[in-house]
Amino acid sequence: MSKPLPTSVRTHFTALRFLLVMTVILGIAYPLLVTGISQVAFSQKANGSIIKSADGKEIGSSLIGQNFNLPKKNPNDPNEQAQPDPKFFQPRPSAAGSTGYDPTSSSGTNLGPNSDVLLKSVNAARASVAAFDGVDPATVPADAVTSSGSGLDPNISVAYANEQVNRVAKARNLTVDQVNALVAKYTESRSLGFLGDPGVNVLELNNALNELK
Repeated sequence: MSKPLPTSVRTHFTALRFLLVMTVILGIAYPLLVTGISQVAFSQKANGSIIKSADGKEIGSSLIGQNFNLPKKNPNDPNEQAQPDPKFFQPRPSAAGSTGYDPTSSSGTNLGPNSDVLLKSVNAARASVAAFDGVDPATVPADAVTSSGSGLDPNISVAYANEQVNRVAKARNLTVDQVNALVAKYTESRSLGFLGDPGVNVLELNNALNELK
């Protein structure tokens, strides 16, 4: 008759079997189950909320903002400042990365309300936005001149979207009513019906503009 294994050895074998079983359940089976459910129930969100153009090209995620600038005249010149494209609705400013909206460098300016640097930046941005959109500087909304905490905010306020309607309509030879209809279509309501304020998804709105015939 074989001698029973020592208690310590049996305990280690039991622990090893438990480890293997839980690895299969929690490390393989559960992730596959959750992935399968997410792909069936809400695949678009599970895959990053990717937005595609009319020709099927992936142009970004509805969850992450991006710039809509004119091509640089000299792409090799690091000192050339990018200029906003008048045909597109512009996002709020971003302090994420050197050119803004860098998802690998999510951040805000970290400047407080008493900062002279922030005040100077806001005043300069207000004048620039007002001139670009052809409006009174006093009417420029706060999100047009201040960056979000993440620097990746995909939405702008309804007020900032409305401010840009005339400029976009003129640049695209569209009627104001056409552009207003798209703004209304891509306006998102408050979270859970009461948190925050309504916002307009800039990427979805600009993509819809491009698809207008």
